[in-house]
Amino acid sequence: MSLAIGIDIGGTKVAGGVVDENGEIRARARRDTPHRSKRPQVVEDTIVDVVHELMSQEPSVEAVGIGAAGFVAADRATVVFAPHLSWRDEPLRDALRKRIDVPIMVDNDANAASWAEWRFGAAQGESHVVMVNLGTGIGGAIVMHGEVIRGRYGIAGEFGHMQVVPEGQRCECGNRGCWEQYASGNALVREARAMILANSPVASDLAARVGGRADDLTGPIVTEAAREGDPTSIELLAEIGHWLGIGIANLAAAFDPGTFVIGGGVSAAGELLLGPARETFRRRLTGRGYRPEAQIVAARLGNEAGLIGAADLARKDAGS
Repeated sequence: MSLAIGIDIGGTKVAGGVVDENGEIRARARRDTPHRSKRPQVVEDTIVDVVHELMSQEPSVEAVGIGAAGFVAADRATVVFAPHLSWRDEPLRDALRKRIDVPIMVDNDANAASWAEWRFGAAQGESHVVMVNLGTGIGGAIVMHGEVIRGRYGIAGEFGHMQVVPEGQRCECGNRGCWEQYASGNALVREARAMILANSPVASDLAARVGGRADDLTGPIVTEAAREGDPTSIELLAEIGHWLGIGIANLAAAFDPGTFVIGGGVSAAGELLLGPARETFRRRLTGRGYRPEAQIVAARLGNEAGLIGAADLARKDAGS
């Protein structure tokens, strides 16, 4: 049995798992992510701690894959920029090699998740896959003919920063009108909170759920309200789905995939989100009515896709 460790690093957690060649997780470990104001090395210390714990449970691990939320250079060794982790041109692979005695691979977390969905999840058997991860922002990745498309500099797939509204909402990246300002978890929560703060009567259900404290409202609360029939929450998710469909239509024009896989926390809304997305996609698709349409499906592997994909990519690299 070939085993590899996958590590998924986010702004709040470092999650690790020992993964076999069938994508099954045989052991798990987790730590809180150190605060980004601390030295970058403290995150590396946390990664090493997780890896050593997992290796103590499964000593026959052959490789370690790291999925990091940030820009990873094409060499899959250097984290160019990770805003939540204080990494700037961080030689992560070389730093870890000094402390972990197996081959190590570093990649973007969305690349790792998309690879997992292609190998073991919603996109199995598809030759051209685009994954869109809807979380706080929007990440993404491309898998074609069994290879992750990383771009010349390793930074392909940053779909959230496509401009969809010229001079629109200000984005943290410094530009305006980025897609993630309209189709992400942040966008959903921003609109819902604005309605509560305006004392809108149509937001009474949402306001009641958080005791009138708009700052306590989260995306999962909106999703739960929608599932329970709150018309305003259903409308808010449909609006996010509409913007999702617009962006996906643009991506179809660029990449012409057979399948779009929608992952990330917001995708938990299921058809409340994907139904409106498909409807808008069909209306906005270039050449609609005269070309095949990609299917739009929900991711299957949930929060564990990143670590599963990182482990499998590391195993693939170690065996090549």
